[in-house]
Formats: sequence, structure tokens, C-alpha cells
Amino acid sequence: MNDLDALAKLAQALSPWRAHLVFIGGWAHRIHRFDARANKLEHQPVFTRDTDLAFANRAPIEGDIKAALIEQGFKEQLTGEHKPPVAHYTLGDEKGGFYAEFLTPLIGSGVKRGGTQDATMSMAGISAQKIRYLDILLVDPWMITLDPKSGLPLPSSMDVQVANPLCFMVQKFLIQKDRPARKQAQDVLYIYDTIELFGALLDEFHETWKRSISPALEEKLSNTVLTLSKDTFSNVNDMIRGAALIPRDRKLSPEQIQQTCQLAFEEILGA
Repeated sequence: MNDLDALAKLAQALSPWRAHLVFIGGWAHRIHRFDARANKLEHQPVFTRDTDLAFANRAPIEGDIKAALIEQGFKEQLTGEHKPPVAHYTLGDEKGGFYAEFLTPLIGSGVKRGGTQDATMSMAGISAQKIRYLDILLVDPWMITLDPKSGLPLPSSMDVQVANPLCFMVQKFLIQKDRPARKQAQDVLYIYDTIELFGALLDEFHETWKRSISPALEEKLSNTVLTLSKDTFSNVNDMIRGAALIPRDRKLSPEQIQQTCQLAFEEILGA
């Protein structure tokens, strides 16, 4: 299945809930390319089958998202022993298809009063996973237009909420220690590609960091981001070497990734 066809079906299914849902993860990075301010890049974005959508769990969301997805051809797949179970909403065959999953911030210890893991919740007919450090991806999201002129088979243009590109990068630092080596390398490539995409907006990102993102993180996590951004890109390391090896349609040197990201974050996060 063409992944843009799948994205169009997902966007149409979720249209009534656009005010509540934010595209995050790899598909947010794909959608960033549709923003008018994005540089036009020749290479392909990092491929991902899964589409992550986040929502704040402070207020109820009305309606039945699951029914809307099923109407567009998605199938619910439940796994694990959590209550409710972890759910993927799949379009196409199980191994090669496109799927969506819903995520919401994990607040607190991650353990319920009875001692069970606080890992999932139900909302508007769907099952969502609770994830640490997800709340930063809900700060200052961008509105990006999905347009049929961009190759999306939609009946008309549609605005969707997408994680702010700087929040997208910042969250990569916050989750770094919990990621396996190959995912750390992929996250470095996502960061580099985001800087390539929005290199003209570094001053704007600096203001967004000071005005919105750093205050939302508060001092401890804000300092963590500052430290990890410096440590990650202070010199060429295994993460960066791994990132340079991922793309198959372009040649990247570890030095190019390291220097570009180091300079960018000095500007974005500097005083």
C-alpha cells in the first residue's frame, strides 16, 4: 500500500478529533516536509510503518475513534496483558502494512495503587499507551496543511496538528538513555534531518525554546536537554557513526552530522 494513501485514510478517519490529536514520531517528521517553510530536500525521509498520535489525557475526548478507523478499513490488533491491552490500528497486511497507535503522557510513578503497571488507558473507543516524556511533544504544536496537490489522495485540503520540530528533537534527548543503540542512531539522524529541513528557522527555534519549551520542561529536564545536546554532538561518536550509515540514497559523513548539529544547538539553546 502507498503510504501516502494510508496517511490520507488515517487523516480522514481522525478529522473530527483534529483539535485533540497531534502527530508525533516518524510520521510527524514526514508531515513536516509539507510545511511551507521547510527546505526542499532531494533525499527520502527515514521510513517508518507506524504513525504515532498523542493526546493530553486531562479532559475526555468524545466520540468513537475506533469506529471511524474501522470505517476507513483499519483493523484493531490487541496485544499484551495490560488492561486495556496495547492496540495497533492496522491498514494492509500485518507484516508490511501501515498502522497507527495512540499515546498519552505518563504522569507519576507508572504504578497503580494495586501494584499493577500504569501503562495504558481507554479514550474515545481506542486504547492508548502511556509514555514518559511525551508531554513535551504536545507543547506548541504546528498546524500543517495536507494538500491533494502534494500527492495525498484527499477530497480537499486538511489541517492537522504536528509536533513542533524543536519539541520533536528535544524529546530525542530526553528518551536517549532508554533507547537501544540502533534507535539512538536513528534519533540522531532524525535530529540532523530536522535541522536540514528547517535550517532557516534556528532563530525562531531559539525563541520557542526560551518562551515555551524550557519553561514547560522546568529546570531539571531543561538542564538535561542542554547537557545531552552538548554531549551527543561534542565529537564524533558511535551514535553519530551509526546515523551516517542509515541512509541508502545519500552519502553522509559522521563529521557532517556532528558539526551541523553542534552548531545548530549552540544557536538554538544558547543564552
